[in-house]
Amino acid sequence: MHTRRLPSTALAVLATAVLLTVSGCSSGSGGSGEPEGAPSSASSDRAAGRTNAEPLKPLPAAVPKNLKRYYEQKLSWRDCGDGGFQCAKMKAPLDYGHPDPSKDVELAVARKKASGKGKPIGSLLVNPGGPGGSAVDYVQQAAGVGYPPQVRRSYDLVGVDPRGVARSEPVRCLTDKQMDGFTRTDQTPDDKAETDRLVSAYKKFAAGCEKRSGDLLGHLSTVDAARDMDVLRGLLGDKKLNYVGASYGTYLGAFYAGLYPQRSGRLVLDGAMDPSLSMLRLNRDQTGGFETAFKEFAKDCVHKTDCPLGRKSTADAGRKLSAFFKKTDEKPLRTGEPRKLTESLATTGVIRAMYDESTWPQLRDALTTAMDGDGTDLLALADEYYERDPDGHYGNIMFANPAVNCLDLPPAFSSPAAVKKALPSFEKTSPVFGRGFAWAALNCGYWPEKATGHPRSIDAQGAAPILVVGTTRDPATPYAWAQGLAGQLDSARLLTYEGDGHTAYLRGGACINDTVDRYLLKGEAPKNDKKCS
Repeated sequence: MHTRRLPSTALAVLATAVLLTVSGCSSGSGGSGEPEGAPSSASSDRAAGRTNAEPLKPLPAAVPKNLKRYYEQKLSWRDCGDGGFQCAKMKAPLDYGHPDPSKDVELAVARKKASGKGKPIGSLLVNPGGPGGSAVDYVQQAAGVGYPPQVRRSYDLVGVDPRGVARSEPVRCLTDKQMDGFTRTDQTPDDKAETDRLVSAYKKFAAGCEKRSGDLLGHLSTVDAARDMDVLRGLLGDKKLNYVGASYGTYLGAFYAGLYPQRSGRLVLDGAMDPSLSMLRLNRDQTGGFETAFKEFAKDCVHKTDCPLGRKSTADAGRKLSAFFKKTDEKPLRTGEPRKLTESLATTGVIRAMYDESTWPQLRDALTTAMDGDGTDLLALADEYYERDPDGHYGNIMFANPAVNCLDLPPAFSSPAAVKKALPSFEKTSPVFGRGFAWAALNCGYWPEKATGHPRSIDAQGAAPILVVGTTRDPATPYAWAQGLAGQLDSARLLTYEGDGHTAYLRGGACINDTVDRYLLKGEAPKNDKKCS
């Protein structure tokens, strides 16, 4: 499973799905420096998919002596970009269990100081999701210019690129040319030869990551990133962490709260993930989330005169889209460049448009031209999803994403046989996307680093009220995950947006925005289970 933010609007959210990347959200232990959790007999709500979710134990309140040097370093701020932004670098241990200054990682930090005249509330860290989304970019291109003025007046807005991401020792796996080939790989194999090619693609991707990123690959867990955030909190002079995390950023924020409940301030977890679920459950749930989103798109589409999927019913629209994918699998479409639109790229383009209903008109147009034989517009949507620029260069997110996911949780599948066994349940969950999502979840089965994490229940006892936000028809982070996380966190308040799209803050209307802003500015958490539409 993948959750990331996409740059469709200034504040759009990052998430991922049927890509030839991975599945998974995260936790971590062992080499990633996670504290040992008390062995728990199965927290065995099997029906909810929370089997073996051990409680996450908090770290000691005092900073260990061997880590003090990191909390005592000085940030050297410099101006960067236009608009009053400042940037700095901070160091963190590669391995929190065995810190060695000669192996430190260097992390990029950016901030926009509070614009108000009075004393600011403090720092507000933000993370746009991923894993693999750049928080530095998000501060400079979105939060620092697009958050509500009263929030920007009251907080220093801060982003740190997590280890392995963007400017923080980025993971690399394939060349741009190799990535072009990887994204075209057939994700719905019809025979043994196609299955072998898909497995080979996954293995080559993993080998490329191991070759280019080395020791770093074993220390990219969400727990590592949460501990890095606490170091930054200390360097910024904040007694408690104030934070807005979207999509995967909620997973990171939940782990921070679990590890440091007494240092958790005002935490907004928007588009929440449930850390107690297995990777298989996460993948299957997300498959259902995209099916729900597609049905809403189709329901809207069939009432439009220009709907390329017909005007009969949502079920008929789904059958037409599946038939289009099959046809594209048999004969890829021409585009405005040498690359052709394969079934996998066509699927990715459709998935890209599921994140925000404002892109539905664009998808209708793209499907219309594709069904006429020209895949240019649908390819452009896929490229946006993969962060491939017009020059053919791929950003780091497609490499960082599996590097974190595959470390955080054991793989959903370890062999093609396991995928085939699970196909009926995935296809039942989503007749349109199920087959592709199931095969996409095989990627972590060939990862060079063994997962250091496993499902965790997080109660964060002692933390201040935590605001968990869920959207009822969110494709990438299904609403049930927000309910699951809110049910675990001891001090959670669940805020529900009854609507479409991925995440809610700054896209779900005044009710959501005012509630979140009041919490951030005054510390006033809403009553539990408040609903907005």
